[in-house]
Formats: sequence, C-alpha cells, structure tokens
Amino acid sequence: MQTNLLTLGPHEAKVVLSLREQSRETVSAAEIIGILGSEPAARPVIRNLLKKGWLTRLVGGRYMFLPPEHGPENLGENNRLALAAAVIEPSYISWWAAAAFHGFTTQRPMAITVAALRQAPARTIEETEIRFVKLAERKFFGFTDYMIYGRKVAISTPVKTLVDCVDRPDLAGGPAEVTRIVYGGVREVDGAELADTALKMESTALLQRLGFLLEFAGKNVPAEVPGRLKAAIPRSARSVFGAPTRRSDHIGYVAKWGLFVNATKADLLADVPRFPDSEVSSC
Repeated sequence: MQTNLLTLGPHEAKVVLSLREQSRETVSAAEIIGILGSEPAARPVIRNLLKKGWLTRLVGGRYMFLPPEHGPENLGENNRLALAAAVIEPSYISWWAAAAFHGFTTQRPMAITVAALRQAPARTIEETEIRFVKLAERKFFGFTDYMIYGRKVAISTPVKTLVDCVDRPDLAGGPAEVTRIVYGGVREVDGAELADTALKMESTALLQRLGFLLEFAGKNVPAEVPGRLKAAIPRSARSVFGAPTRRSDHIGYVAKWGLFVNATKADLLADVPRFPDSEVSSC
C-alpha cells in the first residue's frame, strides 16, 4: 500500500486515505470537493486519480473507488460485476451474468444486465457494456451482497437468478441457454423456495415456462413443485416459448402448461450437457 501511495500527490493521497478510512466503494465529485474544501482543488485531483486508476468513472459525477489494498490494477472478469452494480442504486445484477456467476452456465455474456427501479440508458464502462432493465416493484427482490475482491456487489440469489432467467429468456441468452440454466440451477436450489419465488413474481407466462422446463430438463424435481405452479395457472392461459412463429418440427402445444413451444427438442437441449434420454422428459 505504501508503494502505491508514493505515486500520489498530497491532495490525491488525502482523498485516497479519507475514502479508505471510510471504507467507501463509490464517491461523488461533490464529496471529493468536500474533502479538499474547494472545487478548483478537487477537479485536477479527480482527473489524476482517474488516470492513475484509483477511480473509475461511473455516471453523473459518481466514481468507483479502487482501495489501496488492491492498488490501481485491473481486477479481472469479476470487476465487471462490481462496476455494473455501482452505477445505479438500488440495483442488482441478474439474468445471464448472474447465472454465470452462480455456475449455472459456462457461457460468459458480453454485456451485463442490471435490474433497477428506474430506466437508464445502456452505457459502456471500461469496455464493458452495461444494460439496465426497469423492473416492477413486485419483481424487485431476491438479491444479496456478495463479496468480490473485498467489494460488496448486489447479485440475484441462485433461486431468483433462475426465476429471472425464465421470466426474461431474451436477457438470458434465449430459450436454449435458459434450458441450460434451468438444468444447471435447479439442483442448486430448494424446490419449495423456487415455487415461492416464481409465484411471488405474479406472471402466468413465467409459471408456464418454468413448469414446462422443470419437467423437460429439471431432473429429479419434486412433483409438488410443478404441481404448485400448475395450480396457479388459469385454464385459459396461453403463452409462447421459443421462436415467434411455429414450424412443423417444433415441440408445439403442450396442453398441460398451455404453452406453445416453438423450438425442437434438439434446439432446447443444444447447450445442455449430454445425459441419457431417460433423464429428459418427453413432450
């Protein structure tokens, strides 16, 4: 830490040490001005700390602070998650990036999608594309802080990640990747909690897709879990999973779930590790 601090001028060191003592993860330009007592003194300090890697620009005069114990260095793949989570508060990382974080898939999305209560334009920070999705308040739950390189990062829990991905396949790599996520994730979550979380979302289409996928590729899911989902779906409800239009070789209408599956069995299992056909429910 001492070696890193030797690269800083007195005002820069004052800001860094002050932020470190406060255990700050983000800071605003106004707060740095407050530390130094004047805007003319603060502006060059902010520019220099950005150049030297102690600060990373987020949005609207806000910056992420890289603490001295890490030094001004690239923190690698997971630093992308810390950057994305710090842009808007409150927010949390979910969908495809969260599925990769929890080990439900080996795919690494190019962009990170962040759930928030207000809409914000996509932006690129340190060559990472960050997209923001405004959620209804009823869906804004099920996340917790994970420590990544000593920094708290809000990410959806394993069970909420699985549910979010089924709720928005377009944000999780599409139908085949969502099938892979369900296959990889359902063994890591509690069945009762999965049903509770899905029902709390208040989305019939989500229940239909999740029920179908649990039976199609869930492997050893207790029968009461899809049973609870089925009981909450109105008989007249119809929805689509897969392509917008149907082909003759698609799975087609699955009456139990009121779901038009516009994809072939091979399509949906394309990203699922090979396992015996007996482990995959037929449709």
